[in-house]
Amino acid sequence: MAPLCVEARAGCPGASTLGARRAGSGGRRRAADGTQAAHGPRPRGAAASLCSDPFPQAGKGHPTSACSSLQMGWGDLGVYGEPSRETPNLDRMATEGMLFPSFYAANPLCSPSRAALLTGRLPIRTGFYTTNGHARNAYTPQEIVGGIPDPEHLLPELLRGAGYTSKIVGKWHLGHRPQFHPLKHGFDEWFGSPNCHFGPYDNRARPNIPVYRDWEMVGRFYEEFPINLKTGESNLTQIYLQEALDFIKRQQAARRPFFLYWAIDATHAPVYASRAFLGTSQRGRYGDAVREIDDSVGRILGLLRDLKIAGNTFVFFTSDNGAALVSAPKQGGSNGPFLCGKQTTFEGGMREPAIAWWPGHIPAGQVSHQLGSVMDLFTTSLSLAGLEPPSDRAIDGLDLLPAMLQGRLTERPIFYYRGNTLMAATLGQYKAHFWTWTNSWEEFRQGVDFCPGQNVSGVTTHSQEEHTKLPLIFHLGRDPGERFPLSFASTEYLDALCKITPVVQQHQESLVPGQPQLNVCNPAVMNWAPPGCEKLGKCLTPPESVPEKCSWPH
Repeated sequence: MAPLCVEARAGCPGASTLGARRAGSGGRRRAADGTQAAHGPRPRGAAASLCSDPFPQAGKGHPTSACSSLQMGWGDLGVYGEPSRETPNLDRMATEGMLFPSFYAANPLCSPSRAALLTGRLPIRTGFYTTNGHARNAYTPQEIVGGIPDPEHLLPELLRGAGYTSKIVGKWHLGHRPQFHPLKHGFDEWFGSPNCHFGPYDNRARPNIPVYRDWEMVGRFYEEFPINLKTGESNLTQIYLQEALDFIKRQQAARRPFFLYWAIDATHAPVYASRAFLGTSQRGRYGDAVREIDDSVGRILGLLRDLKIAGNTFVFFTSDNGAALVSAPKQGGSNGPFLCGKQTTFEGGMREPAIAWWPGHIPAGQVSHQLGSVMDLFTTSLSLAGLEPPSDRAIDGLDLLPAMLQGRLTERPIFYYRGNTLMAATLGQYKAHFWTWTNSWEEFRQGVDFCPGQNVSGVTTHSQEEHTKLPLIFHLGRDPGERFPLSFASTEYLDALCKITPVVQQHQESLVPGQPQLNVCNPAVMNWAPPGCEKLGKCLTPPESVPEKCSWPH
């Protein structure tokens, strides 16, 4: 990680207190390790992305929780200004709940952000990064050897201590080898895949990705679960929707609090939608997928209303990284006014749509200017369940309840990592870039462009440019597109640098990186013979084991 080598002006104030826990007296709250921790009065509501506790026991609220995480851009929803206004259900969700215009993924790529959502920790802490190159993005393709480490405490594992039943629907993406299975990390149920829906493959050089129900595969993408690459037709979102609806109904009937992590991926290339939605959008196939997701969210919220548990259910909708502009316009979305997209640490790569919904608790139609992160869903969900985060490790996620229920804002930094390199940091309205890079000149000349039509001289660089001595600083309120860096000689620049510098120094000096999980690849560990393959006659013979360094081009 590159140190911040800037000397602050004499007389600069020290870093302000960051990440403060919510204040309050009265009552005590259990820490995740079972000890007691002080806290303010606990709401009887639900927790993260789709969180709800419909049945308080003995007067204690156990909200149920559910998450929706997918590759969508900040500008893909009508409520964020998308002109075709094809997301009426998500727009209504925002009208009934709270919008977060400054909400961030923990990484510009999927796997590290998902790890951060479920652990409340930056990917650099959990090992979801690579050291195979400077500032390289990495994720979990099916040849990856690593995955979520055992010492990490995932949200469903901790919620189990408060009586929750947890289910993941959709893409797991935190490692596919047996030790990384989601049911070994706190989830009680799973329907979905360990990897993305790339393919089809010939099952000789590379196997098709399996789809699991709980411990065993029930088929493979492009086989039992078809995706027509020519037309974009696939019924997967409808299958994932039904899994979510059935799970909610079962928990309501059993009077159990639940956590539902609804991690669908229809907007990830290759983009797909079911037949009923194909051709219905003004935005092409990508818009068709967005419309189907919007419809699905509407049906989930409708079921919560019908079951009369909406008031005890907290739902949060967000994304794991920005829209992939490299796939646009047919396979990619919109990041609104922000610069670049997925794979980059500019705003378009990490600023996400985010909507919180909890009828009767969150004031309807509100906008929060709290700087938020997917990691906050971890801490907020625990808070709603009456739990504190683990006290034996650094937790980066904030409890968003003060912001949502009382309008109270907490100053905190947002750190933008690419691999193990701290590329940028935001504090308040100011963002400082210590490194800039989109992708290599070689890739760019081959047509790979993460910032199509958005070249900003000296900013969207195709070589890795270091700015650790004099960071490029932008005022995101006046310049959300990061096009006009502040003058190095201006008082505003020096004041902003003075505030950001000690925060970044404190972070870097105290950071203990996790063991990198995304360095080693091996074709022998791919999905050749997942559990349950013998029942389907779909076990494949793996090749010879050849561990090697993963190649991460950008």
